[in-house]
Amino acid sequence: MPDYVLVADCGSTNITVTAVDEAGNLAASASRPNGPVPQEGGEGWLAWDVERLWGAVRDCCGRVVEQVGADAVKAVAVATWGADGTAVAADGTVTYPPIAWECQRTEATARRLGERIGARRLFSITGYPVIRFNTLFVIGWLRENAPEALDGAEKWLLMPGLLTLRLTGRMTMDVTSASTMMLLDLEKGTWSKELLDAVGADESFFPEIAYPGDVLGEVTAEAAAQTGLREGTPVVAAGHDTQFAPIGSGATPQEAVLSTGTWEIAMLRTPEPATGDFAFGHGVLTEVDAVRGLYDPQFLMMGSGCLEWLRERFYGGIEDRAAAYATMIGEARGVKPGAGGVMMAPSFVPAAGPASRYNTGGTILGLQVSTTRAHVYRAALEGLSFQLREALRILGQATGRRPERLRVVGGGSRNELWNRIRADVCRIPVVVTERKEATVVGAAIAGWVGAGRFDSIEQGERELPTESHVVEPGPDAERYEEMFERYRLIAPSLKDFYSPNVPGGLG
Repeated sequence: MPDYVLVADCGSTNITVTAVDEAGNLAASASRPNGPVPQEGGEGWLAWDVERLWGAVRDCCGRVVEQVGADAVKAVAVATWGADGTAVAADGTVTYPPIAWECQRTEATARRLGERIGARRLFSITGYPVIRFNTLFVIGWLRENAPEALDGAEKWLLMPGLLTLRLTGRMTMDVTSASTMMLLDLEKGTWSKELLDAVGADESFFPEIAYPGDVLGEVTAEAAAQTGLREGTPVVAAGHDTQFAPIGSGATPQEAVLSTGTWEIAMLRTPEPATGDFAFGHGVLTEVDAVRGLYDPQFLMMGSGCLEWLRERFYGGIEDRAAAYATMIGEARGVKPGAGGVMMAPSFVPAAGPASRYNTGGTILGLQVSTTRAHVYRAALEGLSFQLREALRILGQATGRRPERLRVVGGGSRNELWNRIRADVCRIPVVVTERKEATVVGAAIAGWVGAGRFDSIEQGERELPTESHVVEPGPDAERYEEMFERYRLIAPSLKDFYSPNVPGGLG
């Protein structure tokens, strides 16, 4: 009978619990939808309902354990989105609902603290530009508007910690999540006293930092009764989901990684953070890798979110989503590179930006009476690939590293036409892993370290079999080289969305 690690992969739109065996195979899973809820007290305020979150994890755990058996589960690991969290009293109750990253309320606080501390100074310490939803600004907002929530608290926990608290009864913090808070000194690996002082906090307000693979505690009797897990099952640190996709994908240090979905994150794994002037001016941010001693300089862009927009407007008559995308891809295959003269330049920015620039659209040029929906969709794939090429250039210059290949993971990796265009546009081999749930497998590797099956995350990366195929740049690469220069003329520079010198930028 095989053994498993149970991974709770908690995203801001879906919560999924999956049983993963030692070979990285997904044996059973259960999902529940997720999302923030309105909070009374202010217009448009959004927060997370911790009881609802735990209820979804608890119920999904129970369904999976029923399928694989409690005795077969050797460890549990939790991966979630970053930054969001809240203060917790000594008895484990939250003292204020966790403010959701979509909520705009912290924008003024972020602006004030950014100006007071200095955007460049913040970046040099934390690796982040000024992004309003990060923990630094949430604590600052609470200090100004709900100080009793902080004064009556024992610790500050992020989303992984809030869930592992329910499993173990212990308050914990992992390093990958901590690096999303804008409070961690990246180079030192410790909390920044300067930034803590800025919001009236100190190191004692946060749990001791754990690393992926560390055992955080054991499933309590109460949690076992609620989830079906065996009491005493180790609960192992994973953390921020972004950092576990490279681990689970089999990416090598010589490869860039593209996690592609509604948003796309292009990243490199480097032995030092990218906190220089070029990185600051061009929107690169850095987080701590799941492997000790490595960092993840990365760039966030709009991805298939704009393809969804196209599907809804041009292919809305096809009710089945999978059938719609099959039609879109099939039609676009019949369109030659260049999309009949149509060019699309996405100019979407993350929710961290001012509300007026969130999902504001892009540019489409070259429409003619002969243009079809297939031309527009092909132009979107090409435009997103041009955006990726520019992001890889920026990452390379910020880190001094030129990747040999690009490994693609996530939902957007399933589109073979898009992978072909990526390889041709970026003039780099694209590696497509057959393992579609790379984040889950990466978190499971951390779980197997905690269960004693692997000595380290690196060993798990090496020993887990990873099947993949490579898309080499083809003859269309030359055609796209010519097009790229025209794209750069019509597309707003990626750095303009992040530069502190551009009105409305995130810097």
